[in-house]
Amino acid sequence: MVERVTLIMDVFEGRTARLSLEEVARSTQLPRSTAHRILDQLVRLRWLEHTGLGYGLGRRALGLGGGDGAHSRIREAAASRLHHLQIKTGLVVHLAVLDGAEVHYLDKVGGRFAAAVPSRVGGRAPAHSTALGKAMLAWLEPEDVEARAAGLTGRLTRRTIADLGTLHQELNRVRRRHGLAFERGECFPDIACVAAAVRGPEGPVAAISLVGDAWSPLEKVAPLVVDAARQVSAELFPERQTPVRGGRRAAAAPEETWSPQAMDSLLAAGQYGDWQ
Repeated sequence: MVERVTLIMDVFEGRTARLSLEEVARSTQLPRSTAHRILDQLVRLRWLEHTGLGYGLGRRALGLGGGDGAHSRIREAAASRLHHLQIKTGLVVHLAVLDGAEVHYLDKVGGRFAAAVPSRVGGRAPAHSTALGKAMLAWLEPEDVEARAAGLTGRLTRRTIADLGTLHQELNRVRRRHGLAFERGECFPDIACVAAAVRGPEGPVAAISLVGDAWSPLEKVAPLVVDAARQVSAELFPERQTPVRGGRRAAAAPEETWSPQAMDSLLAAGQYGDWQ
């Protein structure tokens, strides 16, 4: 077993290496099922991490002071969009990834309201209590959601989701809104958020949110969050575009979306809290 673990760890030649299951199995010459089982164990123990970009070295392997190439790549792709969102709305903007049952904040861009939002770059929060987390959890398999939320206990506020049944219902609402996730007072009593996931070929890799006070009309700025998340997805995954004649590239078939009129109607329906 130790020999097999060593074979797998040796495949990751640097902190920025991202490999698929097939690449690991091929490089180590291990059966795919064996490689998958060991990779899962290494992810649980945080020697590796698994995101939509593939498997990479985790926090234990990198050391407490180590950086993360995948996170740096996400931050770089999102930076200009986060600043554009903040300037256009005046609200605080978050960028986060999913790490087990938590969201891990990669970036925070804010104006005058930033100090009132008790989040920080490098900080964490329970995924089920944040719009960021729900935006990413909505695109995972139900079994994965339940494994991540297995320790779901207690409430951060009186509005925090406290059981798996309610969480699944909420994630279904997120999917019906084509990925828009909201929360008001679920993580902190006087704060509200709207978020959308940055999605890759294998699922969500990050999420972007706008944050305001509990009375902010976030439904009106929700389309800006969706657009920013899609732009970051396109930056991270240009290979998802389809080549056409003449060597030019055209965007792949778009994900389900709305016309401006349909978006207005959808969001107007949530102005009185029925998306909760």
